[in-house]
Amino acid sequence: MSKSSLNSSSGWLRSYTVIYLVFIYLPILFLPLFSFNDGIYVAFPMSGFTLNWWAEMVNQPGMHKALWNSFSVAVPVCLISTTLGMMGAKALTTYKLYGARALTGLFTLPLVTPFLILGIALLISFDNYGIDLSLFTVGVGHVLICVPFSLFVLLSRMESFDRSLEEVALDLGETPWMMFWRVTFPIAMPGIVASLLLTFTISFDEFLLAFFLTGDASTLPIFIWSQLRFPGKLPAVLALGSAILIVTVFIVIVAELMRRKGSANSTENVI
Repeated sequence: MSKSSLNSSSGWLRSYTVIYLVFIYLPILFLPLFSFNDGIYVAFPMSGFTLNWWAEMVNQPGMHKALWNSFSVAVPVCLISTTLGMMGAKALTTYKLYGARALTGLFTLPLVTPFLILGIALLISFDNYGIDLSLFTVGVGHVLICVPFSLFVLLSRMESFDRSLEEVALDLGETPWMMFWRVTFPIAMPGIVASLLLTFTISFDEFLLAFFLTGDASTLPIFIWSQLRFPGKLPAVLALGSAILIVTVFIVIVAELMRRKGSANSTENVI
């Protein structure tokens, strides 16, 4: 293939990428835009500029309770998911496990299974075992979908450092447990932080499983969905969605920067 043909193909690929990204993300940008609109209707031209909807968002007790519920679920979920992901990544990268590829594929099943199916299956399972729906059942569902994300983030980190560092620590008299804390854990720290941020965001924003598994205490996405039935409350919901969008983007960027930093500095001083 000639150089001109390669340049032409590259140009078309860049154009397609730009068009695709604009098509996906441009509608999201209208969310913060209309949260400042001095009117309840999402339509152009805008009625004017106002901060009243942001003030109304802050003064909603129901929103505060739902926000606390989401934090109450997301924090344990990110800690448990990252712990399980770390254990899985450590096992898959350190030991020659029989059927390691099959195990890795098994971990991906929650990601390729529609959340609608997972929600129904978990709902039936909890009902059969007599477990009442609550924030606990929401957390169980979120752990199920967050562990694969944590595993893959930590696998990319655990596969990138020199295993001889662990061997040196063992030769110097460290126990396997202390070797993990003094060598493996510091090396994996950027991936651990990235996993914590990513799984927290996934759990905090997740709606479908929470819709099936929540009881009387609703999470923030469920609260937002309940408010959409009232047109007069839509602008405050847009303001709330804008705040969540900003925080989520910030967390994802920090998580990605931490992951890249960890990959670039896999042999930093840890002993």
